[in-house]
Amino acid sequence: MKISTILTGTALLGAFIACNSDDDNESNSVKLKNHSITSVLLNAKPEFSSIKLFSLFSSEDTFAETPGYVFGGSADGSGLFKNSDGTFSFLVNNEDNYAVSKIKLDKTFKPVAGEYVLNSNGAGTRLCSASLATPEIHGFGPLFLTAGESDSESQVHGINPYDTKANNSTPRPILGFGRWCAENAVPLSKNAFAGQTIVLLGDDDSGTYGGQLVLYKSNSGDLNNGKVYVIKRTDNVTNERTMTENGTYAVEFVEITNAKTNTGLQNNQAAQAANAIAFGRVEDIDYNKTTGKEREVYFNVTGQNNTGANADNSRSKYGRVYKLVLDANNPLAGQLTLVLDGDDRAGKAKQFQNVDNICVTKNYVYLQEDSNGYGDETHDAYIYQYNIATKELKVVFELDHKRTEAGDKFLSASSAKGSWEYGALIDVSETIGIPDTFMLSIQPHTWKKDAFKGVDGGSLRPNENQGSQIVIIKGLPR
Repeated sequence: MKISTILTGTALLGAFIACNSDDDNESNSVKLKNHSITSVLLNAKPEFSSIKLFSLFSSEDTFAETPGYVFGGSADGSGLFKNSDGTFSFLVNNEDNYAVSKIKLDKTFKPVAGEYVLNSNGAGTRLCSASLATPEIHGFGPLFLTAGESDSESQVHGINPYDTKANNSTPRPILGFGRWCAENAVPLSKNAFAGQTIVLLGDDDSGTYGGQLVLYKSNSGDLNNGKVYVIKRTDNVTNERTMTENGTYAVEFVEITNAKTNTGLQNNQAAQAANAIAFGRVEDIDYNKTTGKEREVYFNVTGQNNTGANADNSRSKYGRVYKLVLDANNPLAGQLTLVLDGDDRAGKAKQFQNVDNICVTKNYVYLQEDSNGYGDETHDAYIYQYNIATKELKVVFELDHKRTEAGDKFLSASSAKGSWEYGALIDVSETIGIPDTFMLSIQPHTWKKDAFKGVDGGSLRPNENQGSQIVIIKGLPR
């Protein structure tokens, strides 16, 4: 997932060719440069060759202030904030470790320390995308919302961004959201609906009931006593594949009663009874950052193979991107448009191999591919740029598996196309004071070492041994 720029108290908060070897000199104290011994696992396409990439840190790096800390694998949802002393803190999910890391960066943006503020005992499930909420932007917080995803009984956790490892085994679920197989929980700007808190959740469910787009609605700042809703078409058609590219459909959100105390199964059954749209895995969500357009929401449906629960091909297989425009006077009503359809293999999104994470700026929607494992992949995972105004779709980046690198360090020589994936892409431009700058999480799934095993300190994932990487991207248009 992604995070837009935010300000809290005295701290700024913020939510990405060849690897550049020299400092990227800037006017403030932040100096963008390579701090990792790991090369950048990403290539820009020729049209975007002016973009600069820096390897910030990875699982094989040692931090000066905490030499015993090892960064876990499957880096995903993240958020960055600036501390009152000019240093920075970066919160990031280590998805398959079931953990959340907090990395301290000095005033120059050099990583100097790390710790786990939530370990596998505290999380209990995989942690996917995340959102960093603040009072100035969202009307509540600061709070790192990290979404649990293993099955429909998972929960979203709320982590104080100033937490330390002292209580990292303590679960911190947000009960008011209910239980879902959640990919993310994304609060809209407080300007979207005055006096109300609206949080959208992606239900990454590929089972009997499909994935849901879930909405939590409450009085401003209340995450416990609101109501939970799921999206449905007003004509009661539940089949996702009946919606066609550029088609717009009237939708509404219908309440799931007792969602706070229901089991996840009960919430899914209630969604089916309410004629909710059964998507093929609702993944990441974000909203337009243009002032006055915060009710324009984009979300990815990753897709699922047309077997099992999707044997009837009623859900997306290769992934789709939807735009939801909520009614200015009623967050429970709106218009849903399918803007990109990966299931149309002759259409604009014909190269889609299951889009997962999403980052929306004022002018663009950035779409990051997952690994689908269908066996028909033709490229390594892309990041696409969708121009909101012109509707043009371009490929910006492709993951670099380093398959021919001497020694096969990443164990990727025989890795399948598209088998690595991305985590969050977040815009940190205003947080660090450098325009068009992003941070990107990379999940090189074949990179496994005993030194990465069980590093979160919890007892649930003692054999998890993947590595991962965080990259800085400078010059990506917003």
